[in-house]
Amino acid sequence: MANIAISGLNKTYGSFRAVDFIDLNVQEGEFVIVLGPSGCGKTTTLRMLAGFIEPDGGQVILGGRDITYEPPYRRNIGLVFQNYALFPHLTIFENVAFGLRRRGVNHSEITPRVKDALSLVDLSHLTDRLPRQLSGGQQQRVAIARAIAIRPDVLLLDEPLSNLDAKLRLQVRDELRSLQKRLGITTIMVTHDQDEAMSVGDRLVLMRSGRIEQIGSPDDLYNRPANRFVADFIGRTNFLRGRIEKDQAFHSEGGIVLTSASQPPGATEAMIRPEAIRVRSVPEQSGPNAISGTIHGHVFLGGLIELAIDMPGGERITGVISPRELEEAGVKLIPNAPVYISVAPKDVVLL
Repeated sequence: MANIAISGLNKTYGSFRAVDFIDLNVQEGEFVIVLGPSGCGKTTTLRMLAGFIEPDGGQVILGGRDITYEPPYRRNIGLVFQNYALFPHLTIFENVAFGLRRRGVNHSEITPRVKDALSLVDLSHLTDRLPRQLSGGQQQRVAIARAIAIRPDVLLLDEPLSNLDAKLRLQVRDELRSLQKRLGITTIMVTHDQDEAMSVGDRLVLMRSGRIEQIGSPDDLYNRPANRFVADFIGRTNFLRGRIEKDQAFHSEGGIVLTSASQPPGATEAMIRPEAIRVRSVPEQSGPNAISGTIHGHVFLGGLIELAIDMPGGERITGVISPRELEEAGVKLIPNAPVYISVAPKDVVLL
């Protein structure tokens, strides 16, 4: 295990700057997720860390050692690819043993290390199979076993779950998180899936156009976004344009008046997460941020209902509420039915 310190890392292709002088410190044993939209520079960053792409500038320090321009085989980094990259003609045992043999590990050590790695991913019983005889989830676990068998200082994961179906992705995601904690290995994973990032990462690094927009815990990025891009990318949200008036309240362009627990100077938008909205069929007896509206429509999501509510000034707010809560509140899911919503000041985030 080791920490990674990245400073001023950059990469340009012609006039396009793929990675724009980024700084990032990953602590020993930490699970960091790098995410962002396509083309934001996350995979280029990961490949520079692995040694597959040479940076134009900057520095990568691994456990106190400068590896910026070292070849991949000298870095002692394990890498799991998006497409698994297993050798189709080799058995599962030989696939996992491949990196050990390339490193010249003593023959007597190879078998126990391969068995240990496969045991960690619960595949000890499939050593003689070929990759084509395994499911997608099993192949991904073989790729992880191959990466950890070399006992790397750092594990890099390049969208490792994107080729799995939705149910299997959840299963392997949980297994990956559990394995990382058991091994305590420093891990950096690239993904574009925000739910995946929120559920496994100790910290998130959100990138856009080659730059880092915000670094923080999942709670930080979700509840305290640095800007509109972060708020919009992580989770779903309502945005209301407006400004803070003399009464210190936020006045939206449609005439909604909101009290917020935060008062950033020059705020031009209010952010409200859908799950923060309370809906009633009658007005609240007291409290701030009580607004009347009418039901525009709803979508059934199983354990939740997504409710679109039209405000008097022409704005529309989306809430996500449980069917039981709506029933207890006496709300009828009928278009144009009057409803009353309220939001706690702490849940009104001004940007």
